[in-house]
Amino acid sequence: MARISFHGVGISAMSACVPKKIVNNKDLGYLIPEEEIEKTIKSIGIAERRIADDDVTASDLAYQAARKLLDDNHIDPDSIDVLLFMSQTSDYRIPATSCILQHRLGLAQSTACIDLTLGCSGYVFALSTAMAYASMEGVNRVLLLDGETFSKIVNRRDKVDWPLYGDAATATLVEKGDFGASTFILNTDGSGEDAVKIHGGMRNPITAESLEEREQEESNVRNDLEVYMDGMAVFNFAISKVPHGVTEVLKATDKTLDDIDYLVFHQSNKFMTDFFVKKLKFPANRVPYCIQKYGNTSSTSVPLTIVSELQGKLNGHKNVVMCGFGAGLSWGTVLTEFNNCKLSTVIEYNRDGEGNKDGK
Repeated sequence: MARISFHGVGISAMSACVPKKIVNNKDLGYLIPEEEIEKTIKSIGIAERRIADDDVTASDLAYQAARKLLDDNHIDPDSIDVLLFMSQTSDYRIPATSCILQHRLGLAQSTACIDLTLGCSGYVFALSTAMAYASMEGVNRVLLLDGETFSKIVNRRDKVDWPLYGDAATATLVEKGDFGASTFILNTDGSGEDAVKIHGGMRNPITAESLEEREQEESNVRNDLEVYMDGMAVFNFAISKVPHGVTEVLKATDKTLDDIDYLVFHQSNKFMTDFFVKKLKFPANRVPYCIQKYGNTSSTSVPLTIVSELQGKLNGHKNVVMCGFGAGLSWGTVLTEFNNCKLSTVIEYNRDGEGNKDGK
């Protein structure tokens, strides 16, 4: 367990961008028996999702989220010292997408750019990285972009995964300022590597056969470049680790649940999150959800929930616990103090708002 604390740095602004295209889970009759659709929607809590067009990537969504944040808060692009891009759906294998975004956003060439990749716990881990950089001498502002387009790596005939995932991106500005402590507890259990996995890669080189769709377990269909998830394994892992992670961070900070204004979970599925809330005996009205309209957006889901659901609620000082968990297996929890955080409204992707792509 890594326990990390920061002082004098925090989140000052956040924004989010989602695709315009809405896919309704009530239209999944081709995949799920009609008589089970409503039951499925109620269980996972996902009525609709946003799906990116074929030629729109996670970085495109992140670019527009970043532009929204910079414009709304009158941030000089030259004042960004570090740019982090968290994603499992980057533009290319090489180069790093953060480098491309640096140019598209007009950031200075003195900006340090790094790609990060992790599962649904990714935002919490990336936020700890952003705060670590912001704490350093010579770094004042870090722009953390988190974008995922899982619709591009999930087969539409996979009845386990396709009803879950949506696409989105967020931007978070982390900087030095009048912020209280932020305490992270980060964990990993690599023995669970097979719970969520895409098999194609350096360990299993991609061939023509990798692209062939095949019927898998329980009649699900996918190829070797599309994600597989063992839902029961992830569920058992999450219920055993996530509530304990919350109690750990409270103990580490000498706080109780009464001290917490909001508890923000990764939006995996509503049944699971409701279980966490009941187990912790935390007031449900202080646990925001956006899963019903955006689905499971992987690492993006925690910041997307904040931007979408906490508008006007982060004035003054607010204690917020964020929890992410997923592939790896990995899970992370942070208790951070927000101080008048500026939340932009969620925007829809607009092709007219594009800057230069790929540095061209």
